[in-house]
Amino acid sequence: MCGFLIITGSSKEELFEQALDKIAHRGPDDTKTLECEQYGKMGFQRLAIMDLTHAGDQPFSSDDQYVDLVCNGEIYNHRRIKTDYFDRYNFVSQSDCEVLVPLYREYGIRKLCELVDGEFALCFFDRKTKEFIAARDPMGIRPLFYGYTDGGKICFASEVKALLDFCREIRPFPPGHYYEKGEFICYLDYGKTEVVKDRTEEEILDGIHSRLVDAVKKRLDSDAPLGFLLSGGLDSSLVCAIAARLSDKPIKTFSVGITDNPIDTKYAKVVADYLKTDHHEYLFTKEQVFETLSDLIYHLETWDITTIRASLGMYLICKYIAEETDVKALLTGEVSDEIFGYKYTDFAPSAEEFQKEAIKRVKELYQYDVLRADRCISANSLEARVPFSDRDFVSYVMSIDPKIKMNTTGIGKYLLRKAFNGKEYLPPDILYREKAAFSDAVGHSMVDWLKEFAEQTYTDEDFSNKSSEYKHGIPFTKESLMYREIFESHFEGKAELIDDFWMPNKEWENCDVSDPSARVLPNYGKSGK
Repeated sequence: MCGFLIITGSSKEELFEQALDKIAHRGPDDTKTLECEQYGKMGFQRLAIMDLTHAGDQPFSSDDQYVDLVCNGEIYNHRRIKTDYFDRYNFVSQSDCEVLVPLYREYGIRKLCELVDGEFALCFFDRKTKEFIAARDPMGIRPLFYGYTDGGKICFASEVKALLDFCREIRPFPPGHYYEKGEFICYLDYGKTEVVKDRTEEEILDGIHSRLVDAVKKRLDSDAPLGFLLSGGLDSSLVCAIAARLSDKPIKTFSVGITDNPIDTKYAKVVADYLKTDHHEYLFTKEQVFETLSDLIYHLETWDITTIRASLGMYLICKYIAEETDVKALLTGEVSDEIFGYKYTDFAPSAEEFQKEAIKRVKELYQYDVLRADRCISANSLEARVPFSDRDFVSYVMSIDPKIKMNTTGIGKYLLRKAFNGKEYLPPDILYREKAAFSDAVGHSMVDWLKEFAEQTYTDEDFSNKSSEYKHGIPFTKESLMYREIFESHFEGKAELIDDFWMPNKEWENCDVSDPSARVLPNYGKSGK
């Protein structure tokens, strides 16, 4: 990951540098700042992934010096854009992000957002119009926040913590939007994807298979060493299986669990052995959970229960990867649940409700699982690549008739599983293994430890009194209060960064539960065992 900070108007040099340093973990390879005349300042923390030389350092400027750019992103079609549009442009690097500069100069921000295939958060300073223009990828894989100074000037940053000294009100930059001339404009809304109902099952399965393979393939393009997070569940296992088939040497895989009866590490080992990967396993202790919690919430910038639970294992395995290996970029399995369904969406009362829920989850994903993946990985100076978030893949899956996507077979994500069935990507018992939520799969004991600790921390009276102090995202368990108080110690008064707790749809039968874990659902069955 990389990180950037844009302060418009004037700012003290020392304060700007201190704020930029708060996100130094996102890019330890290079730090640069750029004065945008008297209109503001850009700061960039670089993690070198494409073009490891200093030629790829940012900010980039156009060859006519009229445009400056900072971008935290991976542009997977950058070579094709160079060939098709800018064969005569004077590029100074082999960085994938530099291609955005002439693309903006030639076609403007909307066309750029429509042409680019990748994961990105970016900001231009246009020296002709004296404007700052920003944009974010459709799924919000790369983080971006904005806020306003007391003087009404807009500012941008990769994480909230970098804006705290400049802005009072800070909000997430909406995914699939760009900012120009003082307005946020949507360029892609997956909720408006047209459903196609006349495809055969064979066509659908082929479409899923080919697009996911393409999504993984393009994310293998890297000048820095790649690794793969392998939970042993369907999604990460498929990503690894595809990559292993496309690679000419064993891929590096990493799994995590707790010392007290880890669940997923045993399945990850089965997958790793089957794929013949260079596999690494990391087990953490109860003590590490509590030692990590405050720092973790500081990096996450959230108080959500599910996000925090699921982040503990991910953060610790990424810390291990950063300290013990040369890997710099990680492929992960996020986004599959939102488009194919969770355990709780088995209870969707109709196809229309299933699709409506999928749209809701895709639109808010940047606040939950995508946020988790970005922060756990970037906190350890690594980069995340998310094949299931691929624009073409998501658009295709969202266009499938929801009647076909619903769990009518008793097997969740049936279409995804069947698309890879019989092709020897994975052993059948992994391909058709029941889903276990990541926060549960690293070991049920971890969640029980956290709940027990919260119970010991607060009396019933403490819980009632302290919870009533909050007006947004009101804690509803002692565990959620514990997380909220830690969050407030780092980001006081910023709770509205997250809309709500991640919970199943309580309006559906069997889904009005008091805990976000899939363990409380009646269809959890043998998941995770």
